[in-house]
Amino acid sequence: MKIVDEFFGCDVFGPAAMQRYLPHEIYKKMIDVMERGKELPKEIADTVANAMKDWAMDKGATHYTHWFQPMTGITAEKHDAFINPTGPNSVISDFRGKELIKGEPDASSFPSGGLRATFEARGYTAWDPTSFAFVKEKTLYIPTLFCSYDGSSLDKKTPLLRSIDALDKAAVRLLNLMGYHTKKITITVGPEQEYFLIDENLFKQRLDLMVTGRTLFGAPPVKGQELDDHYFGNIDERVKAYMEEVDQELWKLGVFAKTEHKEVAPCQFELAPVFSSVNSANDQNQITMDVLKRVARHHGFVCLLHEKPFEGVNGSGKHNNWSFSTDSHENLLEPGDDPKDNIRFLTILAAIIKGVDEYQDLLRLSVASAGNDHRLGANEAPPAIISIYLGDELTAILEAIEQGKEYVENTNRKLELGVSALPPISKDSTDRNRTSPFAFTGNKFEFRMLGSALNISCPNTILNTIVAEELTQFADELENYAPEQRTEHVISMIQKTLKEHKRILFSGNGYSEEWRQEAKKRGLQELKTTADALPHYTDPKNLAMFEKHKVYSANELHARENILLENYYQVVLIEARTMAYMLRKLILPAVFEYEAKLATIIQTKKASGINSPLEEKILFNINEPLEFVSNHLETLENLIEKVPASEKEKAQYAADELLPLMEAIRTLTDSIEQNIPKDFWPLPDYNDLLFKSVQ
Repeated sequence: MKIVDEFFGCDVFGPAAMQRYLPHEIYKKMIDVMERGKELPKEIADTVANAMKDWAMDKGATHYTHWFQPMTGITAEKHDAFINPTGPNSVISDFRGKELIKGEPDASSFPSGGLRATFEARGYTAWDPTSFAFVKEKTLYIPTLFCSYDGSSLDKKTPLLRSIDALDKAAVRLLNLMGYHTKKITITVGPEQEYFLIDENLFKQRLDLMVTGRTLFGAPPVKGQELDDHYFGNIDERVKAYMEEVDQELWKLGVFAKTEHKEVAPCQFELAPVFSSVNSANDQNQITMDVLKRVARHHGFVCLLHEKPFEGVNGSGKHNNWSFSTDSHENLLEPGDDPKDNIRFLTILAAIIKGVDEYQDLLRLSVASAGNDHRLGANEAPPAIISIYLGDELTAILEAIEQGKEYVENTNRKLELGVSALPPISKDSTDRNRTSPFAFTGNKFEFRMLGSALNISCPNTILNTIVAEELTQFADELENYAPEQRTEHVISMIQKTLKEHKRILFSGNGYSEEWRQEAKKRGLQELKTTADALPHYTDPKNLAMFEKHKVYSANELHARENILLENYYQVVLIEARTMAYMLRKLILPAVFEYEAKLATIIQTKKASGINSPLEEKILFNINEPLEFVSNHLETLENLIEKVPASEKEKAQYAADELLPLMEAIRTLTDSIEQNIPKDFWPLPDYNDLLFKSVQ
């Protein structure tokens, strides 16, 4: 077996490959672009393209693709061969700078939200030189942006890059005003990826899983997760072989896959990487999801990334561990013993508290999807109410600062609240509150609301931008003071911020009904569904902030709102159609067949003078809910045919009309399933799916 060190990143056109294939001067220019954010000199594009082609062909590649992330939420690619004709029966391998820098896929079938008309098909992909190209399955993948003919963003990557610039600019400005000599900041993210593995043969017998990614029917299994015996349990041999291949593939692609373990629910697992820059982490998470799904087939599995594939057991999330550091590698969310470092940390912390409070709606909608709505607030994931958890010690310190009092540590060491004696904060002073949506975990914030299938670009774009806004406001204020007065004013800014925004801080049980009531008293928003959350995208304050920092234009923001609302409606509509089809074609015929058999048994016994109370009870338990199912199904089919006018109306219709009715149908059908013998039921049940899949 090869040593990881020897092959890690071997399929990535990273610094080692660049150094080997590029002239030294051009290699240095590429490193300046990638590591220092300098602009790419256009004159080197041909040389870089040719080197990239030679490297990829040495790896066996025959094609290249501009790999981009449209508003579908998944990646897109169009493959072109490295050939150009040189005669009637000859070709030459060729790849030029213009082909590297720009592509022109047909944009007409990608969501645009009104940014272009359907007949306006032209769209452009533009190379992102800050993200490494890689080879996968004999194709050179070139990470790119995607925009319309007028330059409007049609993707998820472009706003992320803009938000990185916005936070870099705001943080550098504030830090320099505070007396730190900072030239650049780097945002890092570590997304923990949860997923389910299901046996491929069982999967193919469930139309709902194949079409929607989740089970629309399913009576509870005989055992769920009650014993807590799956979490961190011994990994089955078949799953272990799968994980080993996943690791090998990811390591070759330069993904820092680090930790893997069983999760809480049966057949549920997690893979967590080491932190990397947010742009790289976003690309690598897309790669990770692709590899998880692709490799699963090699082992007879299907990897489910839906947030809630199974009712009654935990769904899957993607914890987004976020922080940012200076160019001297100082983590700005790292508490320290030095008073000067502490005032910097507390300033950044205050800005984050203010931003999360003022833009609760944006953080909530950044994780909104039809799948994630089934997971949030279900005693397995954070509620749909945004709050911040800081831990007891840090909360106590902030309370002391707000009140202008001294802080006394648990060790009874007394610390005065002076400019030169801000309290040191121990680095592991926070517990992990699993019910908190946004928790401080020592040197980073863990945004825990993300669903497992989500592209992490949107939550990080929004998080970057709201923090950039608050740091900018702090900097605007500080500029009015002489340098020698700024430290004192920073303390007063922190105190003012804490007094005005402490409502967002909560250390208790986020699952409890008491918290929902308390949050309401505090004036915090509870946006329960995607239909409730998404319309806040274009609230005036949000439009103003995004335009101020040049992350989204007004047109781009309206487009995103429309695209995501339409997507939510279509996802629910497809689920409704699938439910109706499965009932008509699979479930009801099977139920009728078993009812007929029961009726025959009852009649035969009666003719022989024998009572049949058990059969009659079973038949009653089936037929009573069946009548309701039949009526509800007819109503559902009528609702499916109605098409509301606007995207907002469609989304609300899905949330208020379709989903409640589908839930009622499911509950009734699941009760029927419990009275039907296994050989009559037309679908693999939860016992099959959750306990036969990984054996």
